[in-house]
Amino acid sequence: MADQGQPTFQDIRPLLQRLWPDPAKEKVTAKEIADALALIFTNQLSPVQTGSLLTALHFTGWDRRADVLAEASAAMRRHAASIDLASLESVIAKRRKPEGKYNGGLCDIVGTGGDSHNTFNISTTSSILASSFLLLAKHGNRASTSKSGSADLLMNMQPKPAQLGRITPATISDVYAATNYAFLFAPVFHPGMKHVASVRKELGWRTIFNLLGPLSNPLGEAIEARMLGVARDDLGPVFAEALRIAGARKGLVVCGKEQLDEVSCAGPTLCWQLIEHASGSIDVEHFTLEPADFGLSAHPLHTVSPGREPHENAEILRRLLQNELPPDDPILEFVLMNTAAFLVAAGVCEADSSSMGPGDDGKVVRERGPGGGRWKEGVRRARWTVESGEAWRQWSAFADVTNSLPA
Repeated sequence: MADQGQPTFQDIRPLLQRLWPDPAKEKVTAKEIADALALIFTNQLSPVQTGSLLTALHFTGWDRRADVLAEASAAMRRHAASIDLASLESVIAKRRKPEGKYNGGLCDIVGTGGDSHNTFNISTTSSILASSFLLLAKHGNRASTSKSGSADLLMNMQPKPAQLGRITPATISDVYAATNYAFLFAPVFHPGMKHVASVRKELGWRTIFNLLGPLSNPLGEAIEARMLGVARDDLGPVFAEALRIAGARKGLVVCGKEQLDEVSCAGPTLCWQLIEHASGSIDVEHFTLEPADFGLSAHPLHTVSPGREPHENAEILRRLLQNELPPDDPILEFVLMNTAAFLVAAGVCEADSSSMGPGDDGKVVRERGPGGGRWKEGVRRARWTVESGEAWRQWSAFADVTNSLPA
């Protein structure tokens, strides 16, 4: 008689045997792989077969295929904690601020990590600045390959650390009722990932799950626009195509030439942007950005790579949000570039008028750069969020509401 306390595992040996050494010859499909990965989220795959599956995907390179990433991320979202989207929509509808080609929907900015550069938490900081204009659904976790992950940073902010674990499917509407910013902490919204944690730790390489995170925002189809950073330039077109396959209509994938999962402040950045045509079809356009395209100076990466503990990075973030850094500070300008790119991707910089609030001179920068984007207008808007105090106000409202939620 089976032990009632033990999980019942399914056997995927037939798939594993087809996956190695030539899955294409064996006509393995992306859906078969996604279905096998989905067993992990419900604890129906043994640790041995889980490790075998992740290993086969890694060494065949199939964990870096657009169709596999699209199907697998869809499976991961289906097994995420259930969110009442109708109820959430009624709350965020009251906060929508359409502008330019931005329709007022939810947006995310996230990187794959793993670039080994240990730069400051750029995408997390940029998400806070951008929440002055956009509704943010920031998906993130604790550090995996660095000292300070996005969650580590925000949970160390002073004077009031964010209580990220209190943001749940039941409370997320309360967060959006108070602020434009919400953080979806991966362990809360993807509880099934706990079943693969020990296997990932014991394997000696990055697995498909290191790539799925940025594609697996639990709010999924509710996301209007996203900016994804990848740590290898060969992943750029793969991620862009994965977004297109998944039905995304607005997206910007970036990779600094140094193999950096951000828009680089040191030199060229390779970009792949989803472009929607009048017919409704989506294409991917490739171009390169330089710091000068933003009207800013280049800064060597060592000047923006403090590699510090979370509480130290949190102090840098506090000073940045409270406008205590010099206007040409390397970390500030690094953040401005990435925030600007995010705002361009969302479409807000297409507005031909500007009434942001006190301190806004209303002078829209209409100059277009690579890819047709108004990158300098993005910087103008990003800098205003800091100098006006609006970014700090959005952050403070978020920190306050998370501390008011039930523990």
